[in-house]
Amino acid sequence: MSVHLQQIDAIDQVTRDIDQEIDAHVEPFRDTVLLLTTIPGVDELGACVILAEIGRDMSRFPTAGHLISWAGLCPRNDESAGKRRSTRMRKAAAWLKTTLVQCAWAAARKKASYLQAQFHRLRARRGAKKAIGAVAASILTAVYEMLKTGALYEDLGSHHFDRCGKRRQIHRLVSRLHNLGYAVQITPLPADA
Repeated sequence: MSVHLQQIDAIDQVTRDIDQEIDAHVEPFRDTVLLLTTIPGVDELGACVILAEIGRDMSRFPTAGHLISWAGLCPRNDESAGKRRSTRMRKAAAWLKTTLVQCAWAAARKKASYLQAQFHRLRARRGAKKAIGAVAASILTAVYEMLKTGALYEDLGSHHFDRCGKRRQIHRLVSRLHNLGYAVQITPLPADA
């Protein structure tokens, strides 16, 4: 029994040594890691992996779309003879993609956030896996902009999609009520209410 305990203690010591070495290597990038941890779902380890994979210099990627494509978070273009076959994500940057998907799952659970609203909106139409891929791409877009400009993360809020598509949603709801047999007249509420 004591041999097993000695092995566990040895493993714990090796783990502590590795953690100390990682902390020493991450120290020059500490400010950037702290900046990235302001994104919902991205913890310190996730920020370290993202930085290790893409670096701090965003000048090599002309746009956020180029970075998303390089990371393999966009659907592949699998078309032959006019038929679209697979829309699965491309195989690229395995560590980065895995980390971003894990961060996206955590972000989808953050209450009253833009990323949670995006996940629920897309999950209803495309399924959970496609929605998580889109949330991961949104996180990577935020990382790109933050590293490029040095700006802090600003959450758009859970009502962002309602505000953007207000006219379309009003039209959809009026059409739905009309199809159910009701006549509807739309009058905006006064600003005091």
